[in-house]
Amino acid sequence: MKLAGILPFARELLKTAVSAGDIAVDATAGNGHDTLFLCGLVGRQGTVYSFDIQAEAIAATKKRLAQHAVADEVVQLIHDGHEKLTHYLTPAHHGQVAGAVFNLGYLPGSDKSVVTTPETTLAAIDQVLQQLKKEGIVVLVVYHGHPEGKKERDELLPFIASLSQEEYHVLQYGFINQRNAPPFIIAIEKR
Repeated sequence: MKLAGILPFARELLKTAVSAGDIAVDATAGNGHDTLFLCGLVGRQGTVYSFDIQAEAIAATKKRLAQHAVADEVVQLIHDGHEKLTHYLTPAHHGQVAGAVFNLGYLPGSDKSVVTTPETTLAAIDQVLQQLKKEGIVVLVVYHGHPEGKKERDELLPFIASLSQEEYHVLQYGFINQRNAPPFIIAIEKR
């Protein structure tokens, strides 16, 4: 297939925005795949803030980072909600976030009743947008194949569509002929 799948396309977008020495955010650490990817982009001189409300997600991310010998000073693992980003972002990093990624829904292989919610997701996106530097990118991978995911999608899309075109470029990418509510991407670039 020549078209990029959802997750590879999300990573391609992040690669265009995040470089060595940058600040990045993984708003939903999950099993640590995106945190590890972002650590590779920012290198030893950058910082990744990685959030998750589930202790098992933080533990899985920590284990994955250790397996790949990622230096502790590169990543801040935060066992808290992504809507508290501003609280954890050091003052020197305010307005300096180059890229952020959200995988909305639930942690694969875990309790499916623990999901991201519209209230916290919208608050987190709003905070990330305020902290993005020029040409910084936020990538949202929207998993909406479950009831709570549909609710989150339905609140997320109007919010994103209302963003000023003078301040942001907004892209939606997804496969529309696949069964079972396939995930899609929303990417927001600060102008």
